[in-house]
Amino acid sequence: MLLEICANSYQSAKNAQEAGARRIELCQELSVGGITPSFGFMANVLCNLTIPVFVLIRPRGGNFVYTEDEFEIMKLNIQKARDIGCQGIVSGVLNTDNTIDVDRTKELIFYSRPLSFTFHRAFDEVVNPKESLKQLIDLGVNRVLTSGQQPTAEEGLELLKTLNEMTNGRITILAGGGIHSKNAIKFKEVGLKEIHASASSQHQDDNSLFSMPLTYSDPIKIKAILDVIS
Repeated sequence: MLLEICANSYQSAKNAQEAGARRIELCQELSVGGITPSFGFMANVLCNLTIPVFVLIRPRGGNFVYTEDEFEIMKLNIQKARDIGCQGIVSGVLNTDNTIDVDRTKELIFYSRPLSFTFHRAFDEVVNPKESLKQLIDLGVNRVLTSGQQPTAEEGLELLKTLNEMTNGRITILAGGGIHSKNAIKFKEVGLKEIHASASSQHQDDNSLFSMPLTYSDPIKIKAILDVIS
């Protein structure tokens, strides 16, 4: 089973590689669900690490319905990520009625080629997940990151299992949302091949005037998940 780590900093990405994770999704601002990482962050990871890198393309927090200006930013960021050597793109667009914006998602896939394309957790807001999965398969999406439309993937396990059975190998269901060493085996047991986790811990710097804790992917937690699913 493949473990993808959601890495929000260079240290998180380095920890993921050293702990033995198979892939990272680079992003920043986990407090809003993640946004596109800076160019410098991407470049530094790609120059110094060897772990496969997927990049989140999301111009802001909030919903997944974007203006024309935001959509242009997304396309430019995809081109930049592709040009500097990332292996995959993680993105997606919805309509105002919470259906998949097929035309815009198709355009994002076009700009991503030949990279792997993951439709992200916007999927957890669609009104008809089974029909939406069929649309993504038809579009040629490689995987779907989803918690099974529940606050955590463990709570959404039944839908994750159903969606995985529908795929017939045409698309990968990547389970994500609250996955840790104590529940990771459940996803393997229902037939999923990939899971996604931040495996994060926090560090508080009491000497800083800016008292927000630093969140990073913890190598001990990553190894604990790997021990369970290996």
